[in-house]
Amino acid sequence: MEFKDNEAIYLQIAGYVSEQILRQPWGPDEKIPSVRDLASELQVNPNTVMRTYEFLQNQGVVYNKRGIGFFVAPDADARVKQLRRERFLQQELPGFFNTISLLGIGFDELQQRYQAFQAGQAALIPTTSDEKQ
Repeated sequence: MEFKDNEAIYLQIAGYVSEQILRQPWGPDEKIPSVRDLASELQVNPNTVMRTYEFLQNQGVVYNKRGIGFFVAPDADARVKQLRRERFLQQELPGFFNTISLLGIGFDELQQRYQAFQAGQAALIPTTSDEKQ
């Protein structure tokens, strides 16, 4: 994982953990990597990973079983989506609006490109006939 200079490392790791939850390698009530294992994998200080896990625990995304480790909360998927949505709407969307305004990109062009994007995403999802092959 490459870290950006403009955001705290523990928040970037929280984003990584959240993405794993959304992509579902780590499902509800599943144990996630230990602090030491994730620190080793990402080549960061274990204290940084611990701070990440505590942050995610406070957000209701993971929970701790003393002596066993951290686990994905049962509703973590919905919680991560809610938190990311709020962050996007408050922090990223205003910059996006500013950029499209400066570049003179209209709603119609955005809508066409978004529909093309969605169609491209749909092409990546296998249909039942694809799965049988």
